[in-house]
Amino acid sequence: MTLSLTLFRPFVFAALLVAGTPPLPADDWPQWRGPQRDGVWRETGIVEKFSSPQLQPVWTATVGPGYSGPTVAGDRVYLTDRVNEPAPQERVRCFDRSTGKPLWTHTYPCVYRDIDYALGPRAAVTVVDGRAFAYGAMGHAHALDAASGQVLWARDLATEYGVKLNVWAVSGAPLVVGDLVIFQVGGPPDACVVALDVKTGRERWRALDGQPSYSAPRLVRLGEREVVLVWTGFWIAALDPATGKVWWQEPYKPVNMILNVGDPVLDESGTKLFFSAFYDGARLYELPRDTSPPTLLWQRKGVNERKTDALHSIIMTPFVRGGYVYGIDSYGEMRCLKLTNGDRVWADTTLLANGRWATAHFVQHGDRTWITTEKGEIVIAKLTPAGFERISSAHFITPETPLRNRAHPIAWSHPAYAHRSLFARNDTQLVCVSLAASP
Repeated sequence: MTLSLTLFRPFVFAALLVAGTPPLPADDWPQWRGPQRDGVWRETGIVEKFSSPQLQPVWTATVGPGYSGPTVAGDRVYLTDRVNEPAPQERVRCFDRSTGKPLWTHTYPCVYRDIDYALGPRAAVTVVDGRAFAYGAMGHAHALDAASGQVLWARDLATEYGVKLNVWAVSGAPLVVGDLVIFQVGGPPDACVVALDVKTGRERWRALDGQPSYSAPRLVRLGEREVVLVWTGFWIAALDPATGKVWWQEPYKPVNMILNVGDPVLDESGTKLFFSAFYDGARLYELPRDTSPPTLLWQRKGVNERKTDALHSIIMTPFVRGGYVYGIDSYGEMRCLKLTNGDRVWADTTLLANGRWATAHFVQHGDRTWITTEKGEIVIAKLTPAGFERISSAHFITPETPLRNRAHPIAWSHPAYAHRSLFARNDTQLVCVSLAASP
């Protein structure tokens, strides 16, 4: 009996330790590019390497096509999609985070007119304080009760503001700041950016002239002041979030066409602002600590979108770390640049096959970069000035979207990283894949 107790004690002690260990905190991904819209994943308890070349989903749910990525708030996952039967409609959908069970769907008529790549909606749903804000490809804005799907208000912003939609339609996710929800609209003459009351949908302010872009607005801090940073079709600008007052605006008129999709990116100090576009290359600005206008430090652009200089990104948002820029160039080449002048440090062609608009999405997790590619692959990597180090990779979803001039379908939607899981979609399925480390 004494021997049995002696052998048993370590297991009792281990069980008590497990029982007494508080659970690791879990984070949501309630809006475009994460809780702070900065493409950073801050959860702990994440797998270091994949145990299999094929990741098996915890669950799958049936969805319609679309480019929009999922968002996660609490025990729910939100997504927009499109169906054509019995009539063309866009949908805002909500699923149980643990099981994938559909909880509610809001459907509204939506005929796509004069837009290219008319697959489905592009903008991620923004979930704040029990409200879900959706922005459809043709400019339909909805505020929904996040729990029930009840419509709180709805507006057809493109029609109401007389917008001439860009060729690839609306893609910038709405931004909630306090009691306002901010949209990039593009209404002439002075409503490129519009703020609506979150409770009523009533306009509270409008700002800037010119056409919209595909980029989403961000809330950033400049010195002691928070500003809404917007990259429109014609401007890079800082706005007062409460009033829409323009603190500064710098001209940005594309030479060819509006094709700025990714977010403007700040360095760690918050004083350097980098952005990159497919046709117009890259720029770096110095931001003052007050609301004075920024200073252009450098601008680099290649001969065309194939013979590029510095970085000509499309769809993905680059990131800046330690004085270097990392991103995907116009035809899928991954590059590292010196932040000081845009000089190329290295280029890599092993991640993506060469192809027009070849795309991958970067998310930072500590010193590692998690990359999801248009091929349905997820890669754990280290990106440093020394090069691209592939630590581990696996396949997680089947690309299904056809693309002109490509032999194979692609997957372009940005995933969500939440509750130690990956949430991603193609044109028929929403999947949840566990990324939790083994206990």
